[in-house]
Amino acid sequence: MSLYKKHFLKMLDLSKEDVEEYLRVAALLKAKKKAGEAHDVLRGKNIALLFEKTSTRTRCAFEVAAADLGMHAVYLDPKSSQLGKKESIADTAKVLGRMFDAIEYRGYGQEIVEEIARESGVPTFNGLTNESHPTQILADLLTILEEKGDLNGLTLAYYGDARYNMGNSLMVGAAKMGMNFTACCPAKYFPDPALIEKCREIAKETGSVLRFETDPKKGSEGADAVYTDVWVSMGEPAEVWAERIEDLSPYRVTADVMARAKAGAIFLHCLPAFHDLGTEIGREIYDKFGLTEMEVSDEVFLSAQSKVFDEAENRLHTIKAVIALALCDGV
Repeated sequence: MSLYKKHFLKMLDLSKEDVEEYLRVAALLKAKKKAGEAHDVLRGKNIALLFEKTSTRTRCAFEVAAADLGMHAVYLDPKSSQLGKKESIADTAKVLGRMFDAIEYRGYGQEIVEEIARESGVPTFNGLTNESHPTQILADLLTILEEKGDLNGLTLAYYGDARYNMGNSLMVGAAKMGMNFTACCPAKYFPDPALIEKCREIAKETGSVLRFETDPKKGSEGADAVYTDVWVSMGEPAEVWAERIEDLSPYRVTADVMARAKAGAIFLHCLPAFHDLGTEIGREIYDKFGLTEMEVSDEVFLSAQSKVFDEAENRLHTIKAVIALALCDGV
């Protein structure tokens, strides 16, 4: 098995063995980082970081990962590139592919990163699209693995809007790894039926059980990990806040939700999180709707069960593994 020169675009593309290899190398490189051991195996390589959506964790993780591996990274934000404006996506990809050894894309439709991969001729990595967020899922799986020692047979419960990149990717990742998955939300927020069917087919092979629950009191029953995300995704209009707050407030992850999970269950969130009034958006929501916390209570976010900052750090180590395996034949 080799991931050399392979793209990293969505969880559906990966086998269970692929994911295990990414996690193995991530753990290895994390240990080297902690021990202060050099692992600059990609000296002389260059990577383009193409961002149409802003980011803290994804950008920092890719830039630090590249630096640790000995690479040079060039960050291109919407103002620094002509992607889709004065130059087609295909043309941009062909140009970047002749200058760089790899390309990362974070932005909108999945079809964009797929086209970049197809046209560039170099390994291409999905840093986030509307439909998929595979680098985040690797970090989530590594965090769960570190806490629980194994993934097979564990149960992951996702609370909130499960229609977009996080709900989609977590469901696929769980099914691939033989983990049980529960989406807990109103029925209209369940993942796409076609994707559910694909995951059910995968689950037949791995033993995963998929569950879709509308009762917030039942969603975390038997869960080893409880996950949530912001209620309004990047790029959505502000007008949807009122509807989401009305629909999803019963699905806030609270101490009661965690108490109904298994003993020792952990809490995960891909961040940023609206758990207090420490953000501009959080204060705006408080002024309009009177909420001091949204998808997760401050009590849970700051609890010992919360592993969100371990999870955020693991973005670095898993992204480093993705880059290293794609550009180095043997890690």
